[in-house]
Amino acid sequence: MKVMAGLYYSKDHEWVKVEGNKAYIGITDFAQSQLGDIVFVEQPEVDDSFEAGDDFGVVESVKAASDLYIPLSGTVVEVNEELADDPAKVNEDPYGSWMIAIEMTKEDELKNLLTPSDYEKVCDEEA
Repeated sequence: MKVMAGLYYSKDHEWVKVEGNKAYIGITDFAQSQLGDIVFVEQPEVDDSFEAGDDFGVVESVKAASDLYIPLSGTVVEVNEELADDPAKVNEDPYGSWMIAIEMTKEDELKNLLTPSDYEKVCDEEA
């Protein structure tokens, strides 16, 4: 299991990379390994708005379908269109295959997310 330094994590196995007021969101290496071969990623539309904890999409694998929960409130400003054509990229490079980018509306919610070491503990408990 790979956990990247410099990212924030949710207990729902999403990662967050912050660049200015923008946050890129994807699923972790642990999540993709638990799901198995990913065959479909349902993503929201640009300009959709969410509150932290809302589901913003679905990942389907050969094993199961799993809702995606947004770890921060914000408005979608970009969607990774490459995943519609090649959802297996999430398996190949989960930290390079962001799903959406949002403009954060409540940056103070970052303090509710996990550090890499805290996230490793969550994964150890679930493994």
